[in-house]
Amino acid sequence: MTLVTAFSFATVACATGPTPELSSVADFPAASEGQARHVIWLAEQPHEELLKIEIVPGKLMMTDCNTRGLMGDFTKKDLSGWGYSYYQLDNVAGPIATMMACPDNTKTEAFVPVQGDNFTLGYNSKLPVVVYAPKGVEVRYRIWSASEQLQSALEQ
Repeated sequence: MTLVTAFSFATVACATGPTPELSSVADFPAASEGQARHVIWLAEQPHEELLKIEIVPGKLMMTDCNTRGLMGDFTKKDLSGWGYSYYQLDNVAGPIATMMACPDNTKTEAFVPVQGDNFTLGYNSKLPVVVYAPKGVEVRYRIWSASEQLQSALEQ
């Protein structure tokens, strides 16, 4: 499926009205020691089957001209007895970086994302996306949308 970033993700992703309490949905566990619980409330959208949410955890760091990234394990967990899921980010390590010489030696603050698998989830406005991450790791996200038009693969 070809995905295209939705430019209006701010209006797509932000729920309207007051933010509900997480406890009003289900009994999600409190964050454990050294962890923080992040909650994303998605607005109801037409054709949610054409939308995806990409979780982009990371940290603000001083960077130079090299490409940087963090590594981590992102796993889906079941909320026992509820049939709901939440996500756990563990083993955040790094940063890793390319080793290019930076002629001007300028450093700027930039968001360095965690690299890994399973960061793209189905869009579902009926349930919040709950992510547990180590303290100091910020959880950002973006919304992707797909075209309604399907293309055919060639039989060869």
